[in-house]
Amino acid sequence: MGGFFGTISTRDCVNDLFYGTDYNSHLGTKRAGLVTFDKEQGFSRSIHSLERDYFRSKFEDELQDFCGNEGLGVISDTDPQPIIVSSHLGRYAVVTVAKINNQREIADELLAMRMHLSEQSANKINQTELVALLINMGNTFTDGINRVYQKIKGSCSMLILTEDGIIAARDFLGRTPIVIGKKVEEGTGETAYAVSSESTSFPNLGYKTVRDVGPGEIVRLRTSGIEVMQPAMKHCQICSFLWVYYGFPASCYEGINTEAVREKNGEMMGQKDDVDADLVCGIPDSGVGMALGYSNGSHIPYKRAVLKYTPTWPRSFTPGNQTRRDLVAKMKLIPNQSLLKNQRVVFCDDSIVRGTQLRDNVKEFFDNGAKEVHVRISCPPLVYGCPFIGFTNSKSDLELITRQIIRDFEGDDKKNLDRYAQTGTPEYERMVKEIARRLGLSSLKFATLEDLVASIGLPKKSICTHCFDGSSYDQQHEGEFFG
Repeated sequence: MGGFFGTISTRDCVNDLFYGTDYNSHLGTKRAGLVTFDKEQGFSRSIHSLERDYFRSKFEDELQDFCGNEGLGVISDTDPQPIIVSSHLGRYAVVTVAKINNQREIADELLAMRMHLSEQSANKINQTELVALLINMGNTFTDGINRVYQKIKGSCSMLILTEDGIIAARDFLGRTPIVIGKKVEEGTGETAYAVSSESTSFPNLGYKTVRDVGPGEIVRLRTSGIEVMQPAMKHCQICSFLWVYYGFPASCYEGINTEAVREKNGEMMGQKDDVDADLVCGIPDSGVGMALGYSNGSHIPYKRAVLKYTPTWPRSFTPGNQTRRDLVAKMKLIPNQSLLKNQRVVFCDDSIVRGTQLRDNVKEFFDNGAKEVHVRISCPPLVYGCPFIGFTNSKSDLELITRQIIRDFEGDDKKNLDRYAQTGTPEYERMVKEIARRLGLSSLKFATLEDLVASIGLPKKSICTHCFDGSSYDQQHEGEFFG
């Protein structure tokens, strides 16, 4: 997915920028970048790979090279960024959290207009550069950002560092979040603003959340305040997977806390479940909140029967190679044999994508003495690939275990998808039973879509649930937004 952080202050912003960006590290694994602006030195930028190291260790020794009272940082799952641009709009830097599915089409149009692409790496198009080129075609920043919204298929939120403040523009359907924070220095009364993908980045730096940027809204942050350059659009489709998996437990989106949603979701499932078990355990990290809620709802005690070894395995999918990612995922989880032996255990997890990691974990649980392994998942089965956010490394829908099973049952992985996605149908029940068999589970249940939506607390129409039921607003409705 990716995440970003920006800050503008009346004093040097580098420390806030460094630590604020680091608080977005769980959102991406490929690259990171920082850029600052100083009136005398101009723009300073650095980009590093994160595939073999961590954000802090890559940038800490370079901090003395940055200066200025405003800057941007990005954790990217896609292209190298920030991009620095000189244009008729002025000199600026831009970072994005985006998934642009028609990159090649846009690139070809730009090349036909005698524009050029200069930020390619490994012969791949840099989608942040495409965004910058589209912005440059506008008469103003607002005009250019709306050109991005109109042209892309997918999603795009962005931060733009200008010589006159930071512009924040949220995806026109709000699929990815942007939150604004503010702090006032004690004694001096000096003001600073920050804008981030994660509100988690605010408290320890002294910022208090002001508000979310709305879908399609464009704002400019200066130390003097917030200027609304374009008001929010009326439709929102924020990604439900933020609360299921991506979001840090302390973060809030649309004012709704991630951990509270996970606990409520688990409690609803625990109240309805009739499994006989001795203990409940969450698969760290994103399964823990659900497991605590499930324990409350089912009155089955919560115990830490499996733990995450954080000193050297803090992240689960850093390596670029899928086989190595699976190995890392296995190595970071340590079963507690003393708690597992001869026990009937309910394990709560966020989702099942390929199933490889869970299958390996289940074998480990049985090998460590578990008598029964029941798995409860905090979202419905992933039946549709996501065209809006890159929340998995899947290159094809057939990498989803659900689609493999549908193909094996139907001879076509696209047949009767609506039936397999609907809780309680014969097709759904057959698919879930087969997933449990392939993963070696004693039983398997998924949260219903209705319970997931209820636990989030937003109207169904305001949440993107495409990966579960294939529903979403998309570019076919763009006339509703752009006229």
